Amino acid sequence: MSKWLQSGRRRDICVLLAGASDGELRGQQLKSRLESRYDDHLEPKSFYGSLSALVDAGFVEERTEGIHDVYALTDGGDKRLREHAEWIQTCLENGEENS
Repeated sequence: MSKWLQSGRRRDICVLLAGASDGELRGQQLKSRLESRYDDHLEPKSFYGSLSALVDAGFVEERTEGIHDVYALTDGGDKRLREHAEWIQTCLENGEENS
């Protein structure tokens, strides 16, 4: 398992990007949706650090649109997220930790 999967916040960022209607979100939109899910404020430095780690690892791509940074999953990020979802589904169905 790669390190990005060991971070719940990083996984959740990827889930939100995968579920975005057009496949991408601005940084602040992403942060707000995550805060809404967690029902808690996220420190910008911590949130953007998680996001930068995903970009650096090649799981998320970043581009600038006007004054906003926009993020989307890469093919590699989508693949890892789907593999993780399959593992969760298998564990739920079989009651096993490792499949």
